[in-house]
Amino acid sequence: QLQLVESGGGLVQPGGSLRLACVASGTIASSNAMGWYRQAPGKQRELVAGITSGGTTNYADSVKGRFTISRDNAKDTVYLQMNSLKPEDTAVYYCNVKWYRLLKYEYWGQGTQVTVSS
Repeated sequence: QLQLVESGGGLVQPGGSLRLACVASGTIASSNAMGWYRQAPGKQRELVAGITSGGTTNYADSVKGRFTISRDNAKDTVYLQMNSLKPEDTAVYYCNVKWYRLLKYEYWGQGTQVTVSS
């Protein structure tokens, strides 16, 4: 079983920055994809950014140029550096890890609230 623990959320003013971290503990495949999703009130959960164990990244158009995803494979940790935050970035941010080994294995963190407001 795999557990994901997120940290780093909070309240920030527009234009500010936050850094989220997610630590995976337990059994994890060496080849995997880690990512961050978010869900705002009344909206569907959406992908914010993803990164493979090889370092390939992808971003939602709405965060390109402002957010940076990175990972430390030795620590099974994924980060999301969020700069130039906007009120529309307000949401609960969830960490996600998945891999395929005959079956799809997918795990979610409990979520961390990010609020961008003056």
